[in-house]
Amino acid sequence: MLSYQHHYHAGNHADVLKHWLLLACVRHMQKKDKPFDYIDTHAGAGLYRLDSAMARKTAESDEGVLKLDWKKLKGLKDYHGQIADDIRSKRYPGSPLLVKRLLRPGDKAWLYEMHPQTVNELREHCEHRRLCHVRQEDGFKALPAILPTASRRALVLIDPSYEIKSDYQTVVKVMEAAYLKMPQAMLLLWYPVVDLHQIRQMEKGFAKSKMRNVHLFEMGIAENSEPGMTASGMVVVNPPWTLADDFIRTMPDVSAHLAKDHKPRWRHQLLVAE
Repeated sequence: MLSYQHHYHAGNHADVLKHWLLLACVRHMQKKDKPFDYIDTHAGAGLYRLDSAMARKTAESDEGVLKLDWKKLKGLKDYHGQIADDIRSKRYPGSPLLVKRLLRPGDKAWLYEMHPQTVNELREHCEHRRLCHVRQEDGFKALPAILPTASRRALVLIDPSYEIKSDYQTVVKVMEAAYLKMPQAMLLLWYPVVDLHQIRQMEKGFAKSKMRNVHLFEMGIAENSEPGMTASGMVVVNPPWTLADDFIRTMPDVSAHLAKDHKPRWRHQLLVAE
């Protein structure tokens, strides 16, 4: 059993990018009345205490969501609106809870988590008989089996821990298998920037794959030569057509605001054209 627990990292700078982008994709899916399915392969607990012993041990939220100047920074209105009450209560919602709160009648969420204690928390915070289905399964293996969804519309988030270095290549294979099962699905992959070699190899994997319309969005707060996770990114297959422009308008200022040297670090790249 892998040991990663997001309780130590909730609300950090990576969550800012991930959840801002995820909300933009949910909003895009809901521009149509037709229901869609949300699939989260590594869902986590769903809700985290920012004042818990685990969270305060790293205090990563202090340099992430708690550091944001919501009035000054543009493009964060929807994101702030979804988490403001939680922050006032010293909590932070994970991806499955953010999406659950936005689901409409007919929409469904499929949430996968392996860690025994974490899956219990996930059920407590997110399970709903008609809307949210929690499964204690390997999300990598479950994803191809659930596609194509009955709705024929799907938003998939793949967010592993990368405790295993091979995950950087596994995620490309998993996404390609999902794409081949359901080419119209919107596929989101989160990744940490720790080892640039791993990132470059992952990018090459996408370029060689059968996937099309693949974009990369990256936001950092420090130089990669510094220790730890200095940046994170999202690879998106079939993104909303406005996402790149919205990212370019929003994330450079967010990056500069979160960085100690106030230097913006961001990247948008088209990995594979349509």
